[in-house]
Amino acid sequence: MAAPIIRFVKVSKSFGAARVLREVGFDVAEGSFCALAGENGAGKTTLIKCMLDLCDFDAGEITIQGMPCTRAEARSALVFLPERFNAPWFLTGREFMRGMLGLSRRDWNEDEARGLFGELGLQPAALDRPAREYSKGMNQQLGLAACFLSRRPVLVLDEPMSGLDPSARYRVKSLLERMRAEGKTLLLTSHSLADVEEICDHMAVLHHGALAFTGSPSELRERHAEPSLERAFLKCIGEGLHG
Repeated sequence: MAAPIIRFVKVSKSFGAARVLREVGFDVAEGSFCALAGENGAGKTTLIKCMLDLCDFDAGEITIQGMPCTRAEARSALVFLPERFNAPWFLTGREFMRGMLGLSRRDWNEDEARGLFGELGLQPAALDRPAREYSKGMNQQLGLAACFLSRRPVLVLDEPMSGLDPSARYRVKSLLERMRAEGKTLLLTSHSLADVEEICDHMAVLHHGALAFTGSPSELRERHAEPSLERAFLKCIGEGLHG
């Protein structure tokens, strides 16, 4: 198995009396596509924020490329798209993309940007429109385009399909498959277990802040003797099933 590029070791986090993460530990292997699954409030976004050094954690260890996640050079391999993404309303698509590429120390390539816009189903003319005129789906596509153009080896995507129509979802999945072939690593959160099974070779299930399962989607189905990942997930977190 490939060496872990991200490692969580007994990570715990509380907000006051509320324990949000309870000794969470699992690895994300280099080149793997890993999903972080769980119900609302399970701790998924908090765990990602801890990894990105956006909030402190109380105990445990998170390493990226073998370095503590609090070191900026450790996070230099990552690009992150938050769940509720909106580009600054006063910037055009091109201005936003150029700014993001500048942060990644990459030069602007007009043909590359237009080509990726086309692959995502966005009209190249959208590059000249201000973000305030974008729909929710277009904003999401713009954020994904900036992540993909960064060419960083590790993608961290929080609900990347949010707001996308079926055509755009298909296009994003096709681009992710290409990135898998290029050896990229993906850590994503998703409420769509169908997307998890289609995209990811590994998953970690959080429930009430604790790790309930880690392994492949097929292993989760086999463990709970269920043909569907959704039903296996519900059994994993202790939800009663009827019928």
